[in-house]
Amino acid sequence: MLLELRAENYAVIDDAAAALGPGLNLLTGETGAGKSILVDALALLLGGKASSEVVRHGAEKAVVSCVFEATKEAERILEAHGIDASEGEILLRREIAASGKGRVFVNNQPATAAVLKLLAPELALIHAQSETLAGFDATQQRLLLDRFAGISTEKVGAAYAAWRECAGRLESLESDEQDRLRMADLWRFQSREIESAALREGEDGQLETEKGVLNNAEKLYAAAMSAYEQLYEGSNAAEASLRAAERHLEELARYEPRFGDAAHQLASARATVEDVAETVRNFGEGIQSSPERLAELEDRLALLDRLKRKYGASVSEVIAYGRDVTAKLNELENRDAVLADLRKQFEQTAAEYRREAEIVTTARAAAAKKLAGMAEHQINDLAMKARFDVEVSAQKEEQHWASHGWDLIACRIATNPGEPMKPLDQIASGGEMSRVLLALKVSVEEGAARADQGKRKVLLPRTLVFDEIDIGIGGRAAEAVGQKLKALSRSQQVLCVTHLPQIAAFATQHFVVEKREAKGRIHTAVRSLKPAERVEEVARMLSGAKRSETSVRHAEQMLAEASGR
Repeated sequence: MLLELRAENYAVIDDAAAALGPGLNLLTGETGAGKSILVDALALLLGGKASSEVVRHGAEKAVVSCVFEATKEAERILEAHGIDASEGEILLRREIAASGKGRVFVNNQPATAAVLKLLAPELALIHAQSETLAGFDATQQRLLLDRFAGISTEKVGAAYAAWRECAGRLESLESDEQDRLRMADLWRFQSREIESAALREGEDGQLETEKGVLNNAEKLYAAAMSAYEQLYEGSNAAEASLRAAERHLEELARYEPRFGDAAHQLASARATVEDVAETVRNFGEGIQSSPERLAELEDRLALLDRLKRKYGASVSEVIAYGRDVTAKLNELENRDAVLADLRKQFEQTAAEYRREAEIVTTARAAAAKKLAGMAEHQINDLAMKARFDVEVSAQKEEQHWASHGWDLIACRIATNPGEPMKPLDQIASGGEMSRVLLALKVSVEEGAARADQGKRKVLLPRTLVFDEIDIGIGGRAAEAVGQKLKALSRSQQVLCVTHLPQIAAFATQHFVVEKREAKGRIHTAVRSLKPAERVEEVARMLSGAKRSETSVRHAEQMLAEASGR
């Protein structure tokens, strides 16, 4: 959900902000006040193209920003691009300098417009004169149909992943014969080199320790023997002193029992000293200054270093690399058998994908007929006389296979009697396009509400934005548009710019965009209306600049009727 939208020095807006809420958020105001400019600002925050022309005259830069509630997928996108999440919210900001340079920030961290484009489908979908077709591509049409019917693509996605993995292995094994032979020679050499080294786990550390001892043999021998003498054999050896003290304590204990424990403690300490003395003596006597052994160690360590530079950071990694190379070599040497097995697996995974894709196609084809009928009815409630169809084309060739199936979904419409069906992007009027999309989305939400609650729903953007939706309509058709927007806003946040009081009456949150003159400059502000102010604004929309008692009573009646629906 979009929580806040702000623009500073953007087009005719000097500083305007709107704190939006759930439900139907409507923007009204006089022509030229800047209502659609706010939608353009949001489009910019969703990755739209920036231009220095949007910078307000006399300003150094334009700044647009917004705050969305975060989704798990949006947070995953941020994590993938090294951007920290911000406690359940996503803050987007763009700065456009008068010089043409721009900067993008996500959660106050530098980012790119490409990241905004990745986030856009998770956060909002804009239906405006300039944004409708870009936001409603084949992917969105497929997602709408899947949501309508509660269709899950998890199984076909898993089948696709298994097929692609098998296809990749098969392609690798069937690669150019010269490459295969060249790789076999390389792996054979590597395998022999590692195998001939007869590596042992952890031996590099053990050899380094032994080398250190040999390099310092005389110093270590002297230290060990000195320690042994002071502990056991010297005239003032610790063991002799402890033995003498122990005898004195034993004598004391004959007359004062409390010294018995002390005598036992000294005996234990003397035994420990004897053990340490024995250990250092054995170590010292075992030290041999052997130049031959040292040379042997240095040669072995040099070999290990060479292998580690080529195959891994440690002996363990080198051994693991050798096992991997041997496995690859065995696979190549048993190529015919492996190929036969892989081809069998490939056919099995392809057959499984076809089964799952056919199931999805059947479900989509059945749902498409229902959606087309519901959407056509909804469209014709909006002052249009149209025929509507949803085509499901199964593109079964392997180059069209994907994790969501092989279907191409295309919505087609004929807006006038006798005309052939055409793709939605051939609708001339942006207002018609917005109304068609509104009717389609209302139909989808009604269908999704009826779908089995146990099925996994395909999530659509949380915020839907409609601009220029009321062009060429009025009266009962306008009221029908308002009702449909209200119905849609029960499941998704809706932001709509409108000129019609019949639509404005259905607002959950009503904002007015106003222009004011101060110090010779026009200033634009966005203001949330209280109930009494809503009456005044709807009355203005009914009667124009001159408010009348009749228009006020009419506005009160419209608002009362709309609130009861």
